Amino acid sequence: MGSDKSEVTFEENLIKAKSYLERFRNEGVLNHINGNSGSAIDGTTFDIISPVDLQYLANAPRSKAQDVELAANSATDAFGSWSALSGFSRKKILHKIADGIVARADEIALVECMDTGQSLRFMSKAALRGAENFRFFADRAEEARDGKSLRTAGQVNISTRVPIGPVGIITPWNTPFMLSTWKIAPALAAGCTIVHKPAEFSPLTARLLVEIAEDSGLPKGVWNLVNGLGEEAGRALTENPKIKAIGFVGEGKTGSMIMRQGAETLKRVHFELGGKNPVIVFADSDIDRAVDAAVFMIYSLNGERCTSSSRLLVEDSIYEMFTQKVAEKARLIKVGHPLDPKTIVGPLIHPVHERKVLEYIKIGKEEGAILLVGGNKIHGPGGGCYIEPTLFTNANNDMRIAQEEIFGPVLTAISFSDEAEALRIANDVEYGLSGYLWTSDVTRAFRFSDGLDVGMIWVNSENVRHLPTPFGGVKSSGIGRDGGDWSFDFYMETKNIAFATEHHPIPKLTN
Repeated sequence: MGSDKSEVTFEENLIKAKSYLERFRNEGVLNHINGNSGSAIDGTTFDIISPVDLQYLANAPRSKAQDVELAANSATDAFGSWSALSGFSRKKILHKIADGIVARADEIALVECMDTGQSLRFMSKAALRGAENFRFFADRAEEARDGKSLRTAGQVNISTRVPIGPVGIITPWNTPFMLSTWKIAPALAAGCTIVHKPAEFSPLTARLLVEIAEDSGLPKGVWNLVNGLGEEAGRALTENPKIKAIGFVGEGKTGSMIMRQGAETLKRVHFELGGKNPVIVFADSDIDRAVDAAVFMIYSLNGERCTSSSRLLVEDSIYEMFTQKVAEKARLIKVGHPLDPKTIVGPLIHPVHERKVLEYIKIGKEEGAILLVGGNKIHGPGGGCYIEPTLFTNANNDMRIAQEEIFGPVLTAISFSDEAEALRIANDVEYGLSGYLWTSDVTRAFRFSDGLDVGMIWVNSENVRHLPTPFGGVKSSGIGRDGGDWSFDFYMETKNIAFATEHHPIPKLTN
């Protein structure tokens, strides 16, 4: 897409999106197993609707255990040759996939907007970030199996890593294209084959992604796509003994179910789950930058992301001033059609999720928090799942709106009196994914970060990702880390080989 999205009008975007969506309307989403696209074996389907207007987009296969078994067999059959391929050869293919993503970034972004309700200003970047994920792990494919040389008296140990085998990837409905690349690219770079089950709310771009991969030279069977419901296709994938690991991004209760379902086969799991992430603002902060960052991290992507800063903790001496500044900016946010270049907040993903978010807004009012901004469902273009950016003030951390993940454009502001209280409030939730700290005191920044019980912390910054760094949370926010070498640790087994470097006495049990 062009570098300046304002040069393309809403009407032009809409025309192009309709043309891209026509193929899905005609063909359906389809599974893709061993290089062949088709329906579920039993022929059953479910409908995909757009959150923009709640109208039909396509149908998708409602796959069952027999479809998953077919895909697992395909991934198993392809594993030997793909894992034996040199890292350099995998690197070339992954770079071609990245090239293919860039070439079709316009199509990917427009389809994703209509499938998820996310605004184009974010989805156009998400498609290109997907290409960056493939390039990053492509460049690391040659070193994926590297280990260490560990010496001791009379012995040299050499460690190496080998791909774990066929893996299952279960991705969420928020920014599904980018998050799929984040999981799939390192698996392929490591030498694993995959079975991918996308979220049932937004499966369209998963079809585009596997199509791009095989058009780029990825061998058939290495990447298999199975659509379906979590309790059917998802469960079959987590229970299948041929699948050696499950990488899952989604909601905590689902993660718990996956762990139980995979226990029988001792399946390795990696979970990126929910968050109730605090942004903590001290009075010595750069106030205007902190306001902008707090607004960005809750209202961008409709608030539907795991790292959104949904709790705003502000030192009491600046609390009223700071929350008023946030409110002023929240009122100016344009809610509208996701293909309108001016839109910031689009419709939420689905009526089911919209009802959940509206229910939490009702709960917040009943709990006694002050609804300073928003809180209403609005009639946006197409009549879909539009909710105003919302800000609650005068809240406390015991309220449900402060404890539970809402996953929408809803911010809960809480005051604190000192550093100790700020840390207590920040840590007093079941989640521990990320935190955002604003202060000009460098010693406080180190001290507070050490005490913050989360997996990732950004100091004087919004969420700016550096791909080699670890990504993941603690407590109910997940298990394991993605990013850099941490991804390979999940998709590979470590093997140690010990070489004797001198003769040594062998214990004898008999003469």
